[in-house]
Amino acid sequence: MCIDSNIKVENRILPNRIVVQPMEGCDCLENGSPSEVTAAKYMRFATIGAAVIWFEACAVCSEGRANPHQMQITEDNLEVFRSLLHDMRETSLQKFGYAPLMLLQLTHSGRQSIHPIIAYNNALYEKTRPVPRDSIVSDEYLDNLPEAFVSAAQRAFRAGFDGVDVKCCHGYLFQELLSAYTREGRYGGSFENRIRAFVNCYRAVRRAFPANFIVASRIGFSDVIPKPYGFGTTEEGIIDLTEAKLLLKILHESGLNFVNVTIGNPYYNPHVNRPFRVGMYRASENPAVSLQRFIDVERELKKSFPDICFVGSGMSYYRENLMEKAEELIAEGVCDLVGFGRECIAYPQFYEDYLSGKYDSSKSCVACSKCTILMRNNRVSGCATFNEYYKNIYREALACKK
Repeated sequence: MCIDSNIKVENRILPNRIVVQPMEGCDCLENGSPSEVTAAKYMRFATIGAAVIWFEACAVCSEGRANPHQMQITEDNLEVFRSLLHDMRETSLQKFGYAPLMLLQLTHSGRQSIHPIIAYNNALYEKTRPVPRDSIVSDEYLDNLPEAFVSAAQRAFRAGFDGVDVKCCHGYLFQELLSAYTREGRYGGSFENRIRAFVNCYRAVRRAFPANFIVASRIGFSDVIPKPYGFGTTEEGIIDLTEAKLLLKILHESGLNFVNVTIGNPYYNPHVNRPFRVGMYRASENPAVSLQRFIDVERELKKSFPDICFVGSGMSYYRENLMEKAEELIAEGVCDLVGFGRECIAYPQFYEDYLSGKYDSSKSCVACSKCTILMRNNRVSGCATFNEYYKNIYREALACKK
């Protein structure tokens, strides 16, 4: 069984290949602290048996928060995080005999911030949601971002996290800068300029810590949006990983050895990285196409960078064949670990049941997108199919729209 085998990630030996993916719940307190709902969610994650729990997006500055209830680690709430991590480790140790690797995803929400901060005006993104030109972030602001990321990472280190993720995906600030072909100044136009903010922040965080503190990254290797409005895609909309590989080479040489792979922009083409059976809109392609695209990208990256440990994504749609597909991807060398997002909030016992031969696909994520609909409607996000708490919130959200 591949998925239950050990693997070395940097200087750690992980007991299996299961990763709980970062999923924003919009359920923190307004000061960024985990609420009771947030803590309960992560305590459920601690009972999964995963080798890695990748905490959700945590804003490095107040203006970079996507919503008033986004996670943010500060001096005032550091002890709250420390206590939660302690309880999670104790729960996992008592149940499985090991504690998961805990990573905190550091982010600047950019265009999706409460007050948008954009890299450039994007005609595709702004077709229905125009953003004034004065929302374009200045070079001077970007010059100061490494300090914000390092400060947030230092707080994560002191709280007891095993590492951080310098996030660059899903249309947020760093990802959008990668496609800033038309932007002027030090952060736009050339490849070197477009990657500057992300690379500078990654390097600053990596330099600030000893080697045993992991500095990973979740990277969107293609927006699957035609150039010049998206990164890693040709003008015809075909994925082109040429620049993505150059970027990864630079980051790898700067110390990046642990990468969580993703593609697409959930605010523009959510079916690309989160295929669904029913949802907010009619997808422009068959889910099988979306799923295969994910695999093709992961396979190509792993082949090009065999020394990097890759986390594969896009798994929850498989449902009946979920674990068989995960085993297959690891066995074929497509990825080293497999990330599960929606599945973890729908069926936290999925891995434990699989190991004991009791895996029940009827309890698995049905890919209905209700969790996303809740988030888009400024509600606490969770599984509104199997969890009564979130079911009630979903009903309330629908009632308010009538």
